[in-house]
Amino acid sequence: MENISSIIAASVFVTVIGLIITDKIHLTIAALLGALILIFTHTLTLTEAIGYISKSHATLVLFFGVMVLVRAFEPTKIFEYLATQMVLIAKGSGKMLLLGIIAITTPICAVLPNATTVMLLAPLIPPLAEEIGVNFIPLLILMVFVANSAGLITLVGDPATFIVGDAVNMSFLDYLQRLSLGGLIAVASVAIITPILFRDIWNTKFTHLEDLPHSKVNHPRMLALGALIMVFVLSFFIFGDSLPVPVSPAAVALMGAALALLLAHHSKIDTLHNILRDIDWSTLIFFMSIFVLIGGLEKTGVITSLSGLLAIVLGKNIFFGSIVLIFVVGLLSSVVPNIPLVVAMVPLLKEYLVNVGLAGSEVLNPDFAGQFPPEVLPLFYAMMFGATLGGNGTLLGASSNIVAAGIAEQHGREISFKTFLKYGLPMMGVQLIVSAVYLGLFFLF
Repeated sequence: MENISSIIAASVFVTVIGLIITDKIHLTIAALLGALILIFTHTLTLTEAIGYISKSHATLVLFFGVMVLVRAFEPTKIFEYLATQMVLIAKGSGKMLLLGIIAITTPICAVLPNATTVMLLAPLIPPLAEEIGVNFIPLLILMVFVANSAGLITLVGDPATFIVGDAVNMSFLDYLQRLSLGGLIAVASVAIITPILFRDIWNTKFTHLEDLPHSKVNHPRMLALGALIMVFVLSFFIFGDSLPVPVSPAAVALMGAALALLLAHHSKIDTLHNILRDIDWSTLIFFMSIFVLIGGLEKTGVITSLSGLLAIVLGKNIFFGSIVLIFVVGLLSSVVPNIPLVVAMVPLLKEYLVNVGLAGSEVLNPDFAGQFPPEVLPLFYAMMFGATLGGNGTLLGASSNIVAAGIAEQHGREISFKTFLKYGLPMMGVQLIVSAVYLGLFFLF
């Protein structure tokens, strides 16, 4: 019976990933159906499935809170205003326009999930680009590269980063001290290669700036109060875990969302119903379903079997293992969406560490709140960088890529797999090499 359950769990997971890669079914529907098949075949009980979702509650709560927080202040039109100002400041220079996209996207993605940032900013690019006579497809692709790279600057910038960081009990402040430099280097590598990848726009001089819409900020008083809420959220992101009574980033995001809802409702700039209606429930359901699918692999012993194989290949060589992981996970992440990939890899890596004696069996306990041995952490760092930057390789690699493609389609153009690959493959290659050098210099040598 155990063998049959293992076969079912593995087959369902591989099928779901295949459906997501080929885009045969919407990724949320594919993942949800896969999770339900495990329940209906008694591979998992409903109680066990909910239990696996609850183990990853921090990820779900964090992104729900940030989604609400961002949506609550949409009526202020602050993002439309910033996009227009970016084009005006460029003063007709394609080079300045590209650098402006990098400059605006980077700080926003450092504090908001990258897919959420793309949802906010990407719809503003096509109409602005058409007004000044520039092809908006390369601009959207550049924004995605920056969003994915800037997601490494903080713990909350990318779902994959947060999932791995949460798995090793890393605080927001710990991440800033240890890994933010790597995120900044990733963004810098985008800026350095931009003149080569986007040379046509880089050398362009555009006109018709007078035709741009004159965007202005609405509800400035509410925006000022919203800025105070963001300061509160960011402050507790940084220092919450070090308080006498620790406050997790997920709890902080939820409090920020509640304050934003209160402000929006009290000021009547929007209704509670409209805000909650516009939340990206599809992504949250996708997360929950993926956690159930990985739970099925964990319960049936598939993860344990794969970890044994990893132990044979890598042994106890942390340096070799880290370099292999950053490239293997990066390449996998270019064809498999990085969220399910890291959700699957985290328990696999933990099992491997226990199998080879680099960590005690207590790290496998979902309630483990201690620290991992410092010498094994580069393996998790390699997974973070590989999964996040590998997402720049192809159109399927990250959720923000899919979001940008959908927005392009809404404006009558298509970002084909081949078009994205032309930009994505060299970008991914450069960034994985740079990240491997960074990890080697700072954590392995």
